[in-house]
Amino acid sequence: MAPVRIITDSASDLPHALAERLGIDIVSLTIRFGSEEFLDRNLAPEEFWAKCVQSATLPETSAPSPGAFQEAFERAISQGCEGIVVISLTSLLSATFSSATLAAEAVKDRIPISIIDTRAVTMSEGLLAIELAEMAQAGSSLAEIVARGHELVPELGVIATIDTLEHLIKGGRLGGAKAFLGQILSIKPILALREGVVVEAGRARTRSKALAALAQIARDAGPIRRISVIHSQCSDTQALIDLVSEIPTRFPLITADMGSTVGTHGGPGIIGVAWIREPI
Repeated sequence: MAPVRIITDSASDLPHALAERLGIDIVSLTIRFGSEEFLDRNLAPEEFWAKCVQSATLPETSAPSPGAFQEAFERAISQGCEGIVVISLTSLLSATFSSATLAAEAVKDRIPISIIDTRAVTMSEGLLAIELAEMAQAGSSLAEIVARGHELVPELGVIATIDTLEHLIKGGRLGGAKAFLGQILSIKPILALREGVVVEAGRARTRSKALAALAQIARDAGPIRRISVIHSQCSDTQALIDLVSEIPTRFPLITADMGSTVGTHGGPGIIGVAWIREPI
């Protein structure tokens, strides 16, 4: 077991098998449908989307409690770890970073903990967790891992397109008239996370053109170190994989399911690309 434990949150969309192989502990956010509450990764994607279809309003998402992070820290301590690095989704969209910080205070006299605000979400966050977990398994020190994490945060990128405006309408993120016009024109918005917040990065008239635009934006961001295609309930995932596979990268492409944290706002059909650039 690596002496340094990497911990991330479920908004990273890190595949279970990969997290297990690399010894990454995942702390789940909470999803609430009215009075029903679920831990993010305990709700299968197909169950989550079925509930979304049945619900007149969007589910609510909430950050893990400090206690949930403290439980993860206690596990690392009990397993003999000598340090912990937490990879958190952007603090500008969630209280997850704050929860991890509060939990770290409770155990700071027992183990050193560094918490990295990725200013990112989904697999851009997950790819950083992978990078640092591989360093931990190779025997890198806590200081080396933390330094590498901070070096790579500015190199994280994520873009996506959505197939329906329904979830943005339900969430009040888009005016009704504008949403109706977008549906009539079949405009597919391209969204990006920049400096920790969601911004519009372009528009396409068709889904296929939107996928091509995603791949081109990722290609232009290069040189790419790690890359991932993330999707939810998409029949055209392979089309994006084929486009992205042409981009030169240091490590193989990873495909991941888009979890409920991001999926809540994007809706079924959301698909995107996440990456880490090579630092220049």
